Amino acid sequence: MEKSKNTIYIVDVTNRDGVQTSRLGLAKLQKTMINLLLNEMGIAQSEFGFPTTKHEINYLNANLELVDRGAITKTKLSGWMRALASDVYQAFQNVPRLKFVNLSISTSDQMIQGKFGGRKNKDDIISQVVEAIDAAQTCGAQIIGVNAEDASRTDEEYLIRLGKAAKEAGAHRIRYCDTLGYDDPLTTYNRIYKLAQETQMDVELHCHNDLGMAAGNSVAGAQAAIDAGVDAYINTAINGMGERSGNADLASVVLGVLKSSGFKDKYVLDPNIDLSVIWRLAKYTSYAFDVPIPVNQVAVGDNAFAHESGIHADGALKDRKNYELYEFEELGRGEPEEIETGRMITTGEYGGIKGFRDVYEKLELEFHDEDEARNILELVRYANVHTQKPLMDNELKFIYMYPDIAAKIMTVTPYYLPVGELKKRIEQDVKKCGAAEVTA
Repeated sequence: MEKSKNTIYIVDVTNRDGVQTSRLGLAKLQKTMINLLLNEMGIAQSEFGFPTTKHEINYLNANLELVDRGAITKTKLSGWMRALASDVYQAFQNVPRLKFVNLSISTSDQMIQGKFGGRKNKDDIISQVVEAIDAAQTCGAQIIGVNAEDASRTDEEYLIRLGKAAKEAGAHRIRYCDTLGYDDPLTTYNRIYKLAQETQMDVELHCHNDLGMAAGNSVAGAQAAIDAGVDAYINTAINGMGERSGNADLASVVLGVLKSSGFKDKYVLDPNIDLSVIWRLAKYTSYAFDVPIPVNQVAVGDNAFAHESGIHADGALKDRKNYELYEFEELGRGEPEEIETGRMITTGEYGGIKGFRDVYEKLELEFHDEDEARNILELVRYANVHTQKPLMDNELKFIYMYPDIAAKIMTVTPYYLPVGELKKRIEQDVKKCGAAEVTA
């Protein structure tokens, strides 16, 4: 069927929106490991951070070096910024090799008034978006997305006008942001179908889970975009991480497209996706965030394939297809989790060379001389301080394979320029101690 030529792609936002989960966060090494796992899974794009944010600069540039070295080959790394020309220029100054960007601006009457306080009107919003797109093109961006924040509460006709203006200016996609999780699947379908049909522009779905419908809304919106004749891009977060009640869960969305009755064999999911990686990705992300996976989480929860009811257990034992829609092996859950008992050697920020060598021998990684071993040991110590967690095997292997990039990722140079009142206060403190004067 003609519509099947259009494809549904995944843009994972764990490293941008997921890390904005209140009271939680990820170390830069952990964000890097997630990018590598997303690439292994074949996810089309990772919104890997904020290129205007100073503490992200080394991490962002180092991850683009991983692209240059062939460590990340399938996943495009995209930066998020406000739809301001000044932010765009700053982003490319900080991260010169950035090629994929998403430019975000509020579009609903509520936010135009509530955030901008009447200083901007709808025409001003469109003008600002066009200027930001022009700046991104000037800087060499290859794919430009425009994010309509609070799109679900934005007037449909205005949203279409914004999309058309963005497309004419050179943008490639419009991101429909259900910022408050306000939509339902039927409403999402109708609004996205109209937006896609009128603009003939690829549509991204960015759905939050405040009403528990983020995955359903995402899948329904993707269906509408395909039905209207354009490609769909669904924003996901691993394990549904994100602000408030989180974003659309990656596993739920992918399985929804692959297995649900209305989608299976009717709509095309990005063929690069390897579902067998999802289990390891979910487990690592849970460890990195220090957030346990709920026991009843779709696909990756401990009870996803557990049966206790007598009728269910009997039916599953006779033929697991009686009570299981998909098989655990598809998710990479075939291997048992190993728990070591007895003597176990770990390595950390105060670890010594003997225990360190033992850990790497188990990983079947060899050091060619003492200098190499001690260099990697030092980086592992820094990584342990950096993450404040025991390192996982994939992290240890990464440091071994890319020590120079690992060092960059873990390097954060604080922004500190004492001028004005700050400089005066510090000089007074220094003077009391009889130390040298502070220079700007």
